[in-house]
Amino acid sequence: MHDTTALLVELGAVILGLGLVGRFAGRIGLSPIPLYLLAGLAFGHGGLIPLKASEEFTMVGAEIGVILLLLLLGLEYSASELVTSLKTQYPSGVVDFVLNATPGAVAALILGWGPVGAVALAGVTWISSSGVIAKVMTDLGRLGNRETPVILGVLVMEDLAMAVYLPLLTAMLAGVSLAGGSLALLIALGAVGLVLYLALRHGRLISRAVSSDNPEMLLLVVLGLTVLVAGIAQQLQVSAAVGAFLVGIALSGEVAEGARKLLTPLRDLFAAVFFVFFGLSTNPADIPPVLLPAALLAIVTLFTKIATGYYAARRAGIGSRGRWRAGGTLVARGEFSIVIAGLAVATEPRIGPIATAYVLILVIVGPLTARWTQPVVARIEARRGGGKDTSGAAAEKEPVAPSGAEHRLPAHADLTPEPVGEGRE
Repeated sequence: MHDTTALLVELGAVILGLGLVGRFAGRIGLSPIPLYLLAGLAFGHGGLIPLKASEEFTMVGAEIGVILLLLLLGLEYSASELVTSLKTQYPSGVVDFVLNATPGAVAALILGWGPVGAVALAGVTWISSSGVIAKVMTDLGRLGNRETPVILGVLVMEDLAMAVYLPLLTAMLAGVSLAGGSLALLIALGAVGLVLYLALRHGRLISRAVSSDNPEMLLLVVLGLTVLVAGIAQQLQVSAAVGAFLVGIALSGEVAEGARKLLTPLRDLFAAVFFVFFGLSTNPADIPPVLLPAALLAIVTLFTKIATGYYAARRAGIGSRGRWRAGGTLVARGEFSIVIAGLAVATEPRIGPIATAYVLILVIVGPLTARWTQPVVARIEARRGGGKDTSGAAAEKEPVAPSGAEHRLPAHADLTPEPVGEGRE
């Protein structure tokens, strides 16, 4: 078969398969991410039907997927929201980092991966999945719950921390010296600070320069600017993803809203390609040997994430039920864990299988903990208290502390509230 013909056939089959897999996941109420990863495993090296002709195209598509993921994430947050979150949520962010990055780093050192592997696996276990969490909160009808701003505050802190973490990881993976790594980190911090300053002081001017009443022109300008800045950031060893994130932060108002609507379908397509490509680059035979450590790591970080959400909600003055709901909701890992593992897999190939297994476990368990953590805790407390459930009865009139984030979720899912009868505390 001609190379171009084989490319079109394989690519068409992959995209059609992703569409069918996504529809099936929606019907059973599951995030499509684990199914995308399984599809990649099935058609990658060592899989059932290896894809050869479209592998290079898929790799480029995966790079675009990461860029669009971070761009859309940046578009969701204004500079003022990020600054406010830094001021009000940093203690929760510190607790989140310590509790959830430490298990990954310790596990990598025990497995003998060295400092670079420890930093990479720490990121895999640290960052929650904004996409899965957004979908779960929508499906459970919790967008108006008192703990929702707290959950958003933790996610915002994690997203902002990525702007510092990714350049550091990229420099370490490139094997640069301490001076080179420090320079990359200083460049990243300087870029974040400069973008926040420009967005706060001159955000309207930047948005006006990019704005266009023609959707086609707006799409081309925003997408072209993002890819250009991402390429420059990559050249400076800062990380293309961080460059895309900063472009998203710099845009605000109607421009951000318009760009979000235009780019969301593209983001969904290329993000799906990214997950498939990560699965393609992982040999299925490498996963069974790492299932046990991945499962143990998943169990440990499940409880540390619940503790993170509980602490953040308690600090915001939320009652007991809301604290447990916040903790259970934050458990899911997904897109960022795979992004980090994808960056590290070339230097530390062993991180690919364990990250895949780890994400597969928690992206499936996450929605379950979001739904059942609070009821299970309430039942345990009821038994200890002699049969009377007092897990949050006194919390109904507690005020909501400001979180620095609006009742707005990252654009990773359909956020149309559903009329689910969930109590709002």
